[in-house]
Amino acid sequence: MFTIGIDVGGTYTDLVAIERNGNTVFAKSPSTPQDQSLGVMTGLEELARRLGLSRAEMLGRTDRLVHGTTVATNALLERKGALVALLTTQGHRDVIEMREGLKDDRYNLRTAPPEPLVPRELRFGVRERVRPDGEVSIPLDQNSLGKAIAAIRAAGVTSVAICFLHSYRNPAHEIAAAERLQRELPDISVSRSSDVLPQIKEYERVSTTIVNAYVEPAVRRYLTNLETRLKEAGLASQLFIILSHGGMAPVAEAARLAAGTVLSGPAGGISGCRRCAELLGIPDLVPFDMGGTSTDISLITDGRASLSAAGGLADQRIALRSLDIASIAAGGGSIATVDAGGTFRVGPESAGSVPGPACYGNGGVEATVTDANVILGYLDASAFMGGKRPLDRAASEAAIDRLATSLGLSREDAAAGVYRMVNLRMADGIRLMTLRRGVDPRRYAMLSFGGAAGLHAAEVGRELEIKRIIVPTAASVLSAWGMLTSDLRYEVSCTHYSAGQRITPSEVRTIFADLAMQATSRMQSWFGGEVVVERSAEMRYGEQIFEIDVPLDDLDWASGDIVDLIEELFHRRHEELYTYASRDQEVVFFNARVAAVGIIPEVASVSRAIAAPSACAPSSSRKAFFGTWKDVPVYAADSLRSGHEIEGPAIVEAETTTVVINVGDRITINNLGWLDISLA
Repeated sequence: MFTIGIDVGGTYTDLVAIERNGNTVFAKSPSTPQDQSLGVMTGLEELARRLGLSRAEMLGRTDRLVHGTTVATNALLERKGALVALLTTQGHRDVIEMREGLKDDRYNLRTAPPEPLVPRELRFGVRERVRPDGEVSIPLDQNSLGKAIAAIRAAGVTSVAICFLHSYRNPAHEIAAAERLQRELPDISVSRSSDVLPQIKEYERVSTTIVNAYVEPAVRRYLTNLETRLKEAGLASQLFIILSHGGMAPVAEAARLAAGTVLSGPAGGISGCRRCAELLGIPDLVPFDMGGTSTDISLITDGRASLSAAGGLADQRIALRSLDIASIAAGGGSIATVDAGGTFRVGPESAGSVPGPACYGNGGVEATVTDANVILGYLDASAFMGGKRPLDRAASEAAIDRLATSLGLSREDAAAGVYRMVNLRMADGIRLMTLRRGVDPRRYAMLSFGGAAGLHAAEVGRELEIKRIIVPTAASVLSAWGMLTSDLRYEVSCTHYSAGQRITPSEVRTIFADLAMQATSRMQSWFGGEVVVERSAEMRYGEQIFEIDVPLDDLDWASGDIVDLIEELFHRRHEELYTYASRDQEVVFFNARVAAVGIIPEVASVSRAIAAPSACAPSSSRKAFFGTWKDVPVYAADSLRSGHEIEGPAIVEAETTTVVINVGDRITINNLGWLDISLA
C-alpha cells in the first residue's frame, strides 16, 4: 500500500509515494496554472511509471492521498476570484475600507489604500442589530434583505459574504439571511462570518469572510473536479487537503473553509521540517524553501512551528490561524530587470512555469535566476531533471547578454549580479523572521529544500553567519513529503471578553470543555483513530490593542488556580516575544481556541544510510564561476554514502536539485544520507 503527497507549486507539481516498508519514490511534473488537476494527473502517471505500475494500479493500492493546492493563493494574488457581494449591518458597509485605521507604511502619506475585494456598490446594508451580549436589538428586516437579494441577482454576483455585527455571539440573523439567499439564489456560494470566523474584531471577521467568499467557488470547483478525476482514475481511498495551519482535512471541509487553504503548500513543507528536526535531533531550524516563483521562510524553535492569526495575503487580512510563514517573491523564475533610472532588480515578477526562464525553451526571453545559474556553471544544462528536460544554454546566454548590455557588464558579472542580488533578498527575508523578532539566526541551522534552494543556501547562510545547512534527500519535494507527516486537524474558537472583569475558573473550564466537545465531535465524524485535544488562548494586557497566542496544553485544568496559571503562561510568552512582562497589569482573556487532532499513523519513515566503504569520487567536473572560473568536481547524489566528505568548491547533483558550495565549505553525509554542510 502507498501514501501519496502532492504539492502544486508555481513551476512544478511535486509528488511523493511512500510504501509501508519505507521505500520512497519522487516525481515532478510541470504545473498547469490553467487547470492544476491536469498537472496532478500527469504527475501521478509519472509517479506510477517510476513504481513500475499503471496509474490505476498505484491509485488502487493507495490508502491516503494528501494534496497541497495553490488555487486560493493564485485567485487572491491574481485577483481572479468570484464576483462577491457583502451583506452587513446597515451603516457598516465601509468597515472593509476603513480597516483598522492604520496603513502598512503609516509614515508614507502617499501610500494608496489597498483595493477591497468587494466594490462599494456591491456592499449592502441590511436593517438588523444584535447587541454585544447577543441580545437582538433590531430584528432582521425581511424587506431590507429582499431588496439586497434583488440587487445581488441583478449584479450577476457569484458569491456572497454575510457579516452582521456581533454575530459571533448570536448567529441567528446570519443563518436566516443565508437560508433565504440559498432558497432564492441556489447557484450562489454563501459564506457566513459566524461559520468562517466566529470571534470578536469586526474588520478581521469581515475581511476573512470576504476572502473566503472570494476564493470558495474556485477552490470547491477544483477540489470537486480533482476528487472526481481521481476516483475515475482508480483512487479508492479518501483525498485530504492540507490547510494553512499545517493539519489536513477532507475535501468538503477544505472547500467550506477555502480561505484556510491560502498557505496549503508551504504548510506541508513546515510539517516536513518538524519531522526533519526530530530525525536530526536539531530543535532550532530555519526552513528555507526556494522554488520556481517564491521563497518561503519560517522558524522551528524547540522542535515546534508557531501558529499565528495575524496573517494575510495580497493586502487582504485573513485572521484564521496559520503557520507563521513569510513568502518572498524570489525564486528560480524571478526576472532580472534594469528600469529607466538604471536600477537593477531581481523580481518580484516571475516567468513562472509558462513561459518559464529563457533556458526552458518555451518562449521566455527575460533573464531569470535560473538562467544566471546556467551561465555561472552551477546548473548543467544537459543534466537538468536527470537529462529528461535539457536546458537551452544559448537562450540563457542571449537573455543574460541583453541584461549585461543594460548594466554595462560582462556576461559573467551580470549573471553573478543576479545570483548575488537574489541571495541578498532572501537573506533579508530571513532577517525579518529572526532578528526583528529578537531571534539570533546564528544559533539556528538552516534546512534547505525546494528545487532551487541548494543552489543558493550556502551563500544565503554565509550572509547571515549561519554555520550549518542541512539538505535532506527529499529536499526538492519536501513539501509533498511533509504532507504525509501531517495529522487531521479541526479548530474551533470562542470569544470571551468582558471589559474590566477577570474571567473565573468555572468560566474557563466551561468554555474549553464546550469547544473540546465541538471539535472532537467533528473530528470523530472524519476519523476513527486517536484524537488529541490542543488548547490555546489569545490574550493581551488591558491597554494593548493586539493579542498573542498562548498554548495551554500543560495545565492542570482541575486546579482552583487555573486563571493564575493561564495568566502566568501569558506573562512568560509575552516576555519570550517582546523581552518584558508587566505582571502588575490587567490581563485580558480574549479568544479561546481548541484543536482536535486526529493522529495519523506514521508512514514517512526514513531508513538509515549505508556507511561508505571507501572515499567518494566525483562523477565529472565542469567550470563554474566563484569570482573567477574554476574547475569544480561534480558529485552524483545517488553515489554518496554515510560518512563521505566533500571539500568545496563542489557541486552535488541529484535528478531534481543541485547543491553548490564554495571554497572552504565542507559537506558530510550524515547517517540519514542527507547533506550536512559546514560553512567556512
